[in-house]
Amino acid sequence: MTEAAIWALADPRAGTAAQALGIAERLGLPYRTVPLGWSGMARLPWPWPSLAGLTPASRAGFQPPWPRIVLSAGRRAAPVARWLGRRGAKLAHCMRPGFGAAEFDLLVLGQHDRPQDAANIFPILGACHRMTRARLEAARQDWAVLAELPSPRVAFLVGGPVRAEGMDPARAAALGAEVARFAGSVMATASRRTGAAATESLAASLAGVPHRLHRWGDAGPNPYAGFLAWADAVVVTGDSVSMLSEALATTVPVFIADPGGLGPRHLRLHGALIAARQARMLAAAPAPFPRPQLDEAARVAAEIRARGWV
Repeated sequence: MTEAAIWALADPRAGTAAQALGIAERLGLPYRTVPLGWSGMARLPWPWPSLAGLTPASRAGFQPPWPRIVLSAGRRAAPVARWLGRRGAKLAHCMRPGFGAAEFDLLVLGQHDRPQDAANIFPILGACHRMTRARLEAARQDWAVLAELPSPRVAFLVGGPVRAEGMDPARAAALGAEVARFAGSVMATASRRTGAAATESLAASLAGVPHRLHRWGDAGPNPYAGFLAWADAVVVTGDSVSMLSEALATTVPVFIADPGGLGPRHLRLHGALIAARQARMLAAAPAPFPRPQLDEAARVAAEIRARGWV
């Protein structure tokens, strides 16, 4: 199968793009990454197949030969994928598409989104992503300097309240202190949603323990994968489906921290992960527990193969 036969539509948001790209990588075949640039029209809930939400520059990249398989993720990408479906492509889409669900050959939906039972729906735990065993092994080599940190090394992946202006600084400090309580060292990374004030409160809470803190926007290589690769345990704030799912690519205990402001959807995700014995809440730390590496993108790729698409 040639590169032109599989297209992975890449949304500008990294976490969304990673879902389609992760499945493409697990297929182990050549594929074309198709960047999606959104115009103001993309905000509209398009009910029909269309490229209208794309910028002219992005739309210009859609030329035959048309793909045999399209991998996509997110509501905005759904009309684009459906447009390619009208040109003969098989469609595998992650997340709810909004309109046209029946037109997708495979809809990959998190169990926390309570998907209905249908022939084209493939429920998974969390979300697909690009964090593989091979990537973790490479990151362990690239970030060998982290071996100098005392054990147990705890990776602390910090997000923030969904659709908010940043985590409450007091909450960030409390979570940092809780992690520092049982860690030999902390490898923390803050995200855009954490906010500058909460990040500085987090830094202060980690001052009494050996640590490395990667702030949002810091220059230089991002140690995120290295933190996961060297972690003896991982703590993730429960707002980020992507970070929780990537943490489960490891084989170490994963604990969920509450950043505040979470709604029912995130709480359902936590419940699903706990029920599957893939994670526990932070209050259970540091007690270790066994869990296998979770790779839902590989399971989706296996389903695509089983359906005879490749």
